[in-house]
Amino acid sequence: MCETSSMLELAILGFLAEGPLHGYQLRPRIAHLSGHARPVSDGSLYPAINRLVKAGLLDRRAEPGASAVQRHTLSLTSAGRTELLRRLRDADGLNISDSTRYFTVLAFLSQLPDLADQHAVLRRRLAFLEQPASFFRDGDRLLGAEDTDDPYRRGMLTIARTTSRAERSWLRELLA
Repeated sequence: MCETSSMLELAILGFLAEGPLHGYQLRPRIAHLSGHARPVSDGSLYPAINRLVKAGLLDRRAEPGASAVQRHTLSLTSAGRTELLRRLRDADGLNISDSTRYFTVLAFLSQLPDLADQHAVLRRRLAFLEQPASFFRDGDRLLGAEDTDDPYRRGMLTIARTTSRAERSWLRELLA
């Protein structure tokens, strides 16, 4: 399974942990979660829902619609809740280092009942953020905003540094 569908499935499981929904209600919630940067098409949402139903992680109930068309209400099964909690607890790698994926994890992290499990995920993110990083290199040397004359690259580096500093501060405060 590709990482994108994995994040889509995590978002589906996360939103359904908050209560039953129709598929058409999930799409805008997921789109808002990613800041409209990654719209969700029916061609990705419904296959993901079908995979989760087939795996026994979601329950789909048909209900009469306003017209002749039936509506399907989706809800999380106990196996689905267990899987959601596992995915949140075990978040690492790209799910920690990629901001969009990490924000999906973060959006549902409060579903983990154990504060120690929540904090373990946050510590992995903090450890990642404390590693030296840059978008650009000169050989083995990481380049900072002060190392480039290009105003756009300098802007990228300045924004990334400021964002990282703010997030590290928030994480340290939360974990203290």
